Amino acid sequence: MIILAYIASLAIGLSLGLLGGGGSILTVPVLVYLFGIDPVSATAYSLFIVGATSMGGIIPKAKQGLVDFKVALWFGAPSVLMVYITRAWILPAIPTELILFGDFSLTKGTALMLLFAIMMLWAGRGMIKDPKSKNNQPAISGAKRVAFILFEGAVIGLLTGLIGAGGGFLIIPALVLVTGLNMKVAVGTSLTIIAFKSLLGFTGDMGHMVMDWNLLLTVTAAALVGMLIGNHLSNYVDTDRLKKAFGIFVLSMGCLVIVLELNAYSFL
Repeated sequence: MIILAYIASLAIGLSLGLLGGGGSILTVPVLVYLFGIDPVSATAYSLFIVGATSMGGIIPKAKQGLVDFKVALWFGAPSVLMVYITRAWILPAIPTELILFGDFSLTKGTALMLLFAIMMLWAGRGMIKDPKSKNNQPAISGAKRVAFILFEGAVIGLLTGLIGAGGGFLIIPALVLVTGLNMKVAVGTSLTIIAFKSLLGFTGDMGHMVMDWNLLLTVTAAALVGMLIGNHLSNYVDTDRLKKAFGIFVLSMGCLVIVLELNAYSFL
């Protein structure tokens, strides 16, 4: 099981290097089901692992001119703020038992995993039906475009704070359709946004959670190796076809998470 867990950790970085997103959606299930971490702690660990791994991919992308730092700043600023607020104040304020009715009890951990599964289904669908801008022109312009970028960044920051995923599956389509970036630049810019919002959001957990740094650093190291391999392979593989295949896998994993969580309540 441990060997499988570290292979999966390698796959997280591999996906981030190849696709600029998607790998982070696997991090929480890997931590919960393979490493045995509780869901709330897993969302915090995921922020560090995904943030550190994404950071490792920024430099090679930037050297190739595949990062738009201006767009990353506009999109990332509200996202970073919302991730920190969510991790520092909103998530700790959510009660451990959300619903208590007779023998039925819906815990915060189960609710987070179900929300995560829904996001996996959304992510998988987005990878399969990846929107592209045919002429690299933004769908909206001017003040509306800036307002939409700020709003989208804040919403993604809230979701990232709750479930611990980087949100590349949401960021990349937004960058392509709203800002007019081509797909390769959107991937590099997405990695930059994910890195900073995840790592800064993680600091919101450090004041009220004990971290297993040995586990964090070893999983991150495996993911970083995967990131380096993914960055190299991205020059040679058809990422569009790979993204669709990975999307089908993520959809399947989302369904499996729902089955596992609901099965605990003898619904299935």
